[in-house]
Amino acid sequence: MSSQALPEFSNSVKLKYVKLGYQYLVNHILTFILVPIMAAAALEVARLGPEELLSLWRSLHLDTVHILSSAFLVTFVATLYFTSRPRPVYLVDYALFKPPHTCRVPFATFLEHARLITHFNKRSVDFQMLILERSGLGEETCLPPAIHYIPPNPTMEAAREEAELVIFSAVDAVLAKTGVRPKDVDVLIVNCSLFSPTPSLSAMIINKYKMRSNVRSFNLSGMGCSAGLISIDLARDLLQVHPNSNALVVSTEIITPNWYGGNQRSMLLPNCLFRIGGAAVLLSNRRRDASRAKYKLVHLVRTHKGADDKAYRCVYQEEDRDGMTGINLSKDLMEIAGDALKANITTIGPLVLPASEQLLFLFTLIGRKVFNSKWKPYIPDFKQAFEHFCIHAGGRAVIDELQKNLDLSAEHVEASRMTLHRFGNTSSSSLWYELNYIESKGRMKKGDRVWQIAFGSGFKCNSAVWKCVRTIKTPVDGPWADCIHRYPVHIPEIVKL
Repeated sequence: MSSQALPEFSNSVKLKYVKLGYQYLVNHILTFILVPIMAAAALEVARLGPEELLSLWRSLHLDTVHILSSAFLVTFVATLYFTSRPRPVYLVDYALFKPPHTCRVPFATFLEHARLITHFNKRSVDFQMLILERSGLGEETCLPPAIHYIPPNPTMEAAREEAELVIFSAVDAVLAKTGVRPKDVDVLIVNCSLFSPTPSLSAMIINKYKMRSNVRSFNLSGMGCSAGLISIDLARDLLQVHPNSNALVVSTEIITPNWYGGNQRSMLLPNCLFRIGGAAVLLSNRRRDASRAKYKLVHLVRTHKGADDKAYRCVYQEEDRDGMTGINLSKDLMEIAGDALKANITTIGPLVLPASEQLLFLFTLIGRKVFNSKWKPYIPDFKQAFEHFCIHAGGRAVIDELQKNLDLSAEHVEASRMTLHRFGNTSSSSLWYELNYIESKGRMKKGDRVWQIAFGSGFKCNSAVWKCVRTIKTPVDGPWADCIHRYPVHIPEIVKL
């Protein structure tokens, strides 16, 4: 007599709904415990008569001194709590630089110029073509005017002109959006890694807009693509100690002086990936700005792996054997970035993950330690903590790796992929182009949480968590305004050139 095969568990029970039920139960465990207790207490009070309630009150033996002392204690604790908690930091608004069409660099133009530039040998041209084919960049990314010359003309004057074009355009736009006058800016922070002239870029802004003599200005350099979030962190700290203040944060990377004209492969990658871009962000701790702000800063976590020699040198500015200066990207970059991300997630996870995910992670960790070290580690589901993800558009490999490790859907990384396709790697400002993409698609709703993740030389992994405080209307201007209707687009694995 043949026995019937047992049905597979995965087919007979929908595991997805089991997990959803588990998550709901754990995340609302206090509600499930307290509601019955409160209901029972309310029924007991309702069952008592007026005389019994009065007798119970008298049995407490409360006099005026006790009541006043209790009221004073409650007032003192409440005052201590409200005065010691951190001041909220709001993102009032931000603006992005949109490069002019004259700066556009289609693949054909890029490769034609590479062939005409005599110091590139054929192997270097072919290598750059290979990188472009797999880069995820589109045909509309832009390079500054000085790089369009044959050969490129990376002079100090040209670099200053690019800085003025990018920075002043973004600052003009954000001041116009927010109605803030230049003399009303209390804190100014500029980050640009590879171009650090004297006077500084922050001084250039102060001179252009005639800001106050007591404006607190800072100029950050050499901190890589994650410097935008470092600037936000610095602004947050300053706004904690300076009440009723605002901070203007400018993030950019000046491409002109950093074009590499040599033939070392590991130093040719930035030529293919980095493009012109910039952002200006206005932060505030003023109560009156809370109602008009877009986002509230919830968490900011920074991870620095510079103590490790391999991590320190994986993105390194140096001269090649011919004396040409460029940025050397190590073949170990993705491995190092993964380690930095793990360390960052370990810190930010307990701050943002619901209790259900933290318990699953804890149980798996205990199981690996006590029972079997070969158990697969549990990767927390960060989709339970965030509605939107802004992953630094450093390159296709970076986005692919994070999508895989965090188990994200194509829609979760859409903003990063489309930003890389339309604008290229704009360094520290890329996170803001991604955020603007989400807004331009009309997806940002009140209460939504956004996770920004950036990587930078050193090696650093920084992340910020924002909460949307009002539903964002679809922008009618900005860098995506004239092309958002075309996105998302299909990006093939290889674009044959």
